[in-house]
Amino acid sequence: MKRAAIGLVFLVVTNAIAQVPVARVATDARVIDRVAEMSRNDLPGDLLKRIVNEDIDLLRGKRADGTYQYASYDRMEGNRKSDTISVNPEHNESVLELRDAFSFRLIVSVPARRMLVSKNHHIYIDRVEIETLPQKSSEKKFQTVKVDAWIEPGASKTIELDEIGRQAIARVYAHADKDGYANVTLTLVEARLFDEPSSPYADAVESAKAILKAIEHNDKPSIRAMAQRIASRLPADSTVPAGVIGNAPATIAAIPAATQIEVTAGRGDAETLTELQAIEDLLTGTEAERRQGVDRLHQLVRRLRANPH
Repeated sequence: MKRAAIGLVFLVVTNAIAQVPVARVATDARVIDRVAEMSRNDLPGDLLKRIVNEDIDLLRGKRADGTYQYASYDRMEGNRKSDTISVNPEHNESVLELRDAFSFRLIVSVPARRMLVSKNHHIYIDRVEIETLPQKSSEKKFQTVKVDAWIEPGASKTIELDEIGRQAIARVYAHADKDGYANVTLTLVEARLFDEPSSPYADAVESAKAILKAIEHNDKPSIRAMAQRIASRLPADSTVPAGVIGNAPATIAAIPAATQIEVTAGRGDAETLTELQAIEDLLTGTEAERRQGVDRLHQLVRRLRANPH
């Protein structure tokens, strides 16, 4: 179990933190509850998903550049973006390009077949250049990887990006053999977004994610249970003082610069125990609550691994 360090002092420096419109999220939760209650075989799943996904972004504190106040990207696969490009052997060098947001890995692969019946040809990769726009900077960074090798049909080359940026552009410098055209597939692997366990809206986010899973299974009782949980724990009026309802403040006020918060011995253990008790309660509840409990357990394990002492 995580041990709290004696006399640990955090230095918090911030100018202003964007307010999260929790009243809107609470209202949406009540609407979702009512829609699920009245629906028969006509649950508007796509519409509800759009509402829930937008509310999750609000609770995470999504910024204009695609980053979040209460969530961050990690080097685990979330999604992929791929493009297959045909390389003309008459060109001495072709520049193959693919761009995506919040990627951490590039895979250059040569399919075994170029079309349904014709075999593909190998391709020579000279180098790969990665242009990245960092999350916390407006200055682009560049990474060059020398490959200098032929990639045979059915094989691939994997390149790890130096960092997860707001945007990544991969340029592959290649040419095909004189025997004919070659197809090559470029794939950018997108990082997975993880919610911060310390977020004041962590419980609401996990409940919202449980709603999404329940919608997939047309599980209306679970949809209603999680929607009611969100509505009961978030204030309907954004003027309610912080900490009055649930664990989510109505608004987050600006924190004075250089504020020092002392953490005494044993607090980390107490917080971990409280979280484990909450997880235990969820795992004995409905199907949606059990899924939420598993998600929160995963987040807790990830947090303890990151801070073992």
